[in-house]
Amino acid sequence: MAGDWLSGSRSEAAVDRILDAADELFAHRDAASIGMNDVAKASGCSRATLYRYFENRDALYTAYVHREAQRVFRDLADEPVASADPGDRIVGVVLAALRRVRQSPALSSWFAPAQRPIGGEMAERSEVIGGLTEAYLTSLGVDDVARRARWLVRIMVSLLVFPGRDEADERTMLEDFVLPMVVIGGRTAR
Repeated sequence: MAGDWLSGSRSEAAVDRILDAADELFAHRDAASIGMNDVAKASGCSRATLYRYFENRDALYTAYVHREAQRVFRDLADEPVASADPGDRIVGVVLAALRRVRQSPALSSWFAPAQRPIGGEMAERSEVIGGLTEAYLTSLGVDDVARRARWLVRIMVSLLVFPGRDEADERTMLEDFVLPMVVIGGRTAR
């Protein structure tokens, strides 16, 4: 049965099936508590098959985070732009991204305070998350994007692990403390 599941050009489908099974597990348990045995069982494959696609748990986690980050950024790109002001756009996108992560039981488990919040570790070292954030800031005319994108990702992780009282509180924090470091009046901050 496993041989048929993996036959021919089904490799990409197999990876998606594994990542979908991981997503379902993350929706019900803290991400840090999910191991390779759990994912193999949930996806209906053997451990050997799982290791054929992902050399270890870190590789599986990385693939999952990259897939979901691309989905979140794609969804954010489809949202209508409410303002031409770069500062308003940054605040709006950050708040929308926070909402999307929080609304997803699977993604929010990465920032669960009861376990080691591995989402922060993954976000910090993810080239995909960094690249997507840099591309967004570049589109707004922000300079020194690598440094500012890294800082913005850290702020978002901080708000996911230690949220504000509500979205209005987070908006105020972003406007008061983040925008001065990223964009001031359409110019980049120094």
